[in-house]
Amino acid sequence: MKKNYNFTRRKLYLPEYGRHIHQMVDSLLEIEDRQERTRQAKAVIAVMGNLNPTLRDTEDFKHKLWDHLFIMSDFKLDVDSPYQQPSRQDLTLRPQKLAYPQSHITFKYYGKYTQRFVRHIAEEHNSARATSELANIARFMRTKSYEYNDEHPNNDSILRDIHTMAGSDLEMDLSVITSMHSEYRHGTPARPQRRGKMQHNGRRAHTQHNHLHKNHKPQRNGAHKQQ
Repeated sequence: MKKNYNFTRRKLYLPEYGRHIHQMVDSLLEIEDRQERTRQAKAVIAVMGNLNPTLRDTEDFKHKLWDHLFIMSDFKLDVDSPYQQPSRQDLTLRPQKLAYPQSHITFKYYGKYTQRFVRHIAEEHNSARATSELANIARFMRTKSYEYNDEHPNNDSILRDIHTMAGSDLEMDLSVITSMHSEYRHGTPARPQRRGKMQHNGRRAHTQHNHLHKNHKPQRNGAHKQQ
């Protein structure tokens, strides 16, 4: 008995259609009459559409079925298609390789966009707006520096880092940054309990303790009874 395993059969180009549809497409290649081959191809297209009824509402549903038919025939089927027959080169085109962005970050714990913001502010002509934006960035830098170094940085070090990231002299008033205070909160403090509630809980605990002590009766042992 000759065994027919899948690894000895023809490769399925679109496994979602199954082997029977591939066999139908193979039978189309054996038909010599072009008109009959086209008529049988339309019948195979109808069967393929019945296998995927949920895709009927999609755009260009028929176009996709004809493209799948040519793919399953390994682009060897010659019929009168209502659409342009695709080629193997059209479906095997590889996308262009994207260049990986290589950008140097002066201070990694500040982030890449912080450096971009600082350089953009250095080119700002409106000095008042640039000063307010730079103050916000300086507060953010102070927070990130505390998270990285676990200590509050000096304002002079923040100014020095800003000049380094700007790459040029900043022609603006930086007195806002020099007088900047730390606004970083290490954590949310525990909510204090109200005094009245604490006293109420203490009185209730004291009442329960006296009640238990009053109801407690010591048990006498046998030796005491004999006396």
